[in-house]
Amino acid sequence: MLTNQHIALSVQQWVNTFVVDLNLCPFAKRELAKDRVRFVVSDANNEEALLLHLHAELERLENNSDIETTLLIHPLILNDFDAYNQFLDNADGLLQEMQLDGVFQIASFHPAYQFGGTDIDDAENYTNRSPYPMLHILREASLDAVLATTEHTDQIPVRNIALMNEMGAARLKQMLSACADERPKA
Repeated sequence: MLTNQHIALSVQQWVNTFVVDLNLCPFAKRELAKDRVRFVVSDANNEEALLLHLHAELERLENNSDIETTLLIHPLILNDFDAYNQFLDNADGLLQEMQLDGVFQIASFHPAYQFGGTDIDDAENYTNRSPYPMLHILREASLDAVLATTEHTDQIPVRNIALMNEMGAARLKQMLSACADERPKA
């Protein structure tokens, strides 16, 4: 049985290995170093419970500027990518209901992430593949500030896809698996 600590450590390992070390998001390292990234494992086992947890995390971010971003990890629900993808509409609907659309946005990561128009085994899908399904809550103002001071941000996805294709799906699958297999250190 995996503990929440193990799951959170696996995701932290993934963030370090994929997001930071491969520079998929050039802005993540700074926030990790400042300890402003919140890793939360949800025990939700249905969509309603997950929406309630998402609601609570949105309120926490709204009321605590010391937290830059939250990764809401939900290993017990939405393991099927199609169901997860459909749930994203509910998550965006919650943002609108809470009048937080434009304040926060939700990025999506999933172990079986697949971009439209790609094959399931295409390497480029690994830009959004993670050890567990999760919702990444981002502050819009922070994104806007970073984008305004960084050149060629439109090239980040292009560079990431090229890197994933260069590395190859087999290697990326192995790297992702190693993150999920990461065990807590005693």
